[in-house]
Amino acid sequence: MSGIVAIVGRPNVGKSTLFNRLVGERKAIVDDVSGVTRDRHYGKTDWTGREFTIIDTGGYVPRSSDIFEKSIRQQVEIAIEESDLLLFLVDVTTEMTDLDEEFARILRRTKKPVLVVVNKTDNGDRLYQANVFYSLGFGELYPISAMSGSGTGELLDAIVANLPEPKLDVETDLPRLAVIGRPNVGKSSLCNALLGEERNIVTDIAGTTRDTIDTHYNAFGNEFILVDTAGIRKKSKVHDNIEFYSVMRSIAAVESADVCLLLIDAQTGMEAQDVNLFRLAQRNGKGILILVNKWDLVEKDNHSTKTYSEAIRDKIAPFTDVPIIFISATTKQRIHKAIEKAIDVYKNKQKHISTSKLNDLMLPIIQEKPPPAKKGKYIRIKYVTQLQSRKVSFAFFCNLPQYVTEAYSRFLENQLREHFDFEGVPITIFFRKK
Repeated sequence: MSGIVAIVGRPNVGKSTLFNRLVGERKAIVDDVSGVTRDRHYGKTDWTGREFTIIDTGGYVPRSSDIFEKSIRQQVEIAIEESDLLLFLVDVTTEMTDLDEEFARILRRTKKPVLVVVNKTDNGDRLYQANVFYSLGFGELYPISAMSGSGTGELLDAIVANLPEPKLDVETDLPRLAVIGRPNVGKSSLCNALLGEERNIVTDIAGTTRDTIDTHYNAFGNEFILVDTAGIRKKSKVHDNIEFYSVMRSIAAVESADVCLLLIDAQTGMEAQDVNLFRLAQRNGKGILILVNKWDLVEKDNHSTKTYSEAIRDKIAPFTDVPIIFISATTKQRIHKAIEKAIDVYKNKQKHISTSKLNDLMLPIIQEKPPPAKKGKYIRIKYVTQLQSRKVSFAFFCNLPQYVTEAYSRFLENQLREHFDFEGVPITIFFRKK
């Protein structure tokens, strides 16, 4: 696992701006209205070769009676509990507030490493004013400007230095298949059906699996580690935030898995949270298989699976080369087919195409359909190779990498998929200067 970092603090200190800066894309909604960040945002980033996940939390307001602030408070508490490192963001322009001091008291009780990040310190006077935050008692301060990016390099150095060492899996030679999905879609039922025993507690109340559970599976000619990621604890603060807690546990499971079995409910279809989990697995370069559970409960016609599959692919585009299997965990319908397909996806993920084979196939295709010229300049791709990486990645060497369009990159990816079968596996393409 690579580590989880949560950005926490009172409302309006710039958490979403810092999140966007660290993740490198405008992903969180940024506004100066209190309470804009109600849904959690999470993204991957890396620094000096170390990858980690960042969670953007809402503004923490203790003891507020506002229903949204109560929900945000519960989610922040979950994020604090599940993270490896906390970035306590404060705002130098408002100096220290009672809310900051109360938040500091909460964080001191967590026994988690805390970095105090002082935002908006973009001149000498503000740098001096930042010293007041030493009184919070967390040691070194990290003055930054989330808006301009100044100071974020030093902050990222400190994040990497304070993250725990990545945990190594004991059985690294066996595929790790993680069952992920929203609460109550049947994750534990699927695991129990596969294992042939009541290995995990199953009820119809969302949120009964206490922790992520790993099980060694060895049957029907397949051997792997099965990870049930329901991971919802029976805690009062989780009742209203089961979705968020499920995401927190899924992040950790996705990072440690080889293939993610994304379980969706046939009766509700592919919802926004399902797409979020799909994108999380995709960004992590994991193999993905979509399982439509409770298919036995759906009224069908001759075109049901085709229509349903097309609707899913519309939502996950442009990465649509993903197997979709319709199952029932309770009747065990097609669950073994699902596992066989998951193993196929794992094999696709392990696939390495020799450089000579790649060039023999791809260069004639490129010659026949070269990249479109830009600003009167012609792009010539000379060479392609698959990179040695945990993710399936290819580098195309050319004279003007900066001019290759997104559409042409997708064309190359489609050609690779057509000729080499990377079904279920995200592909990353880089263009590099020859």
